Amino acid sequence: DTPIDYDNLIALGSMMGSGGMIVMDEDNCMVDIARFFLDFTVEESCGKCTPCREGTKRMLEMLEKITEGNGEVEDLEKLERLAKTIKATSLCGLGQTAPNPVLSTLRYFRDEYEAHVNDKKCPAGVCQALLEYKVIADLCKKCGICAKKCPVNCISGEKGKEVYVINTEECIKCGACLSACPFKAIIKG
Repeated sequence: DTPIDYDNLIALGSMMGSGGMIVMDEDNCMVDIARFFLDFTVEESCGKCTPCREGTKRMLEMLEKITEGNGEVEDLEKLERLAKTIKATSLCGLGQTAPNPVLSTLRYFRDEYEAHVNDKKCPAGVCQALLEYKVIADLCKKCGICAKKCPVNCISGEKGKEVYVINTEECIKCGACLSACPFKAIIKG
């Protein structure tokens, strides 16, 4: 119910940049979205001021660490503190707004960050390093299609006789089995 204009968006803690709007749903990982926008900012930084040049790189490293499943609880506090410092001390609009996606996602989607850090799970199923593919035994028809499509042969079972199983240690998380199964017996989580 919010009118899309400069004043109303600013009041909500958002902004109108080039006039574009991005709409997302539960299939988007907010941590990965913040990482994506920060990656863009790092590439666009002119390098003139240290907060933008170095600070955004450090923030990106922290977000990559979190999306790869190596994040720690302390990283969230460090990330937020660094984002606020960059926002307050950068010389131009790019540096001053670069932390906004991180600050906004931390504010409104902190639970997603905590799931990445504490549970080593990506609720949206986007962050590749945090995915795990599993066969639902009740839905598996023992056809072997998933095993045939697996490029690293990490799915085992005997056609027509037993439920197929994915060796998660060997799985490269490519999703070929998920796409191949006509019975929706494979899930990612």
